[in-house]
Amino acid sequence: MSIATRTGDSGTTGLMYNRRVSKCHPRVEAYGSVDELNAAIGVARAQATEPFLQENLLSIQKDLVVLMGELATGVDDLERYVKDGFHRVTPALTSRLDALVAEIEAQKVSFKGWATPGGTVVSAALDVARTTGRRAERRVVALQEAGQLDNSEIIIFLNRLSDLLWLMARWVETRAGI
Repeated sequence: MSIATRTGDSGTTGLMYNRRVSKCHPRVEAYGSVDELNAAIGVARAQATEPFLQENLLSIQKDLVVLMGELATGVDDLERYVKDGFHRVTPALTSRLDALVAEIEAQKVSFKGWATPGGTVVSAALDVARTTGRRAERRVVALQEAGQLDNSEIIIFLNRLSDLLWLMARWVETRAGI
């Protein structure tokens, strides 16, 4: 089977359970932005040399796959989604991010005011991921405001993730003496 299915040639795309929507539907905008975030984190992870960053960024990427799956499922299909064994975003996922924030903050990361991205290649990549995450968060909020999101934990997770990515960038710069 070819990756080029041609089913999207008319400007529509498929959600979970074969529901078709416009490629500019708020749901597609939301999970598409999270997909961009996942790719941006992948760039940061690929450039990172510290096992702490590599391992935690990979774990976050796996959590984003869970998040994207939930976003790619219409509200009417969420019960079926869970019944089929798929996971949803839970406070436990956000708690893991909170634990990472606490761990990094305990290491006396230095920062004063707003940081200018670009201190190192890795910190710059983390800042790109952070800003991409903020866009994803805005898209998910728009989905919620349109009445098409029933799990507000997704917004909390994305908000915390953006904070963590900012802190990780400062951690990298602190370790580099910047």
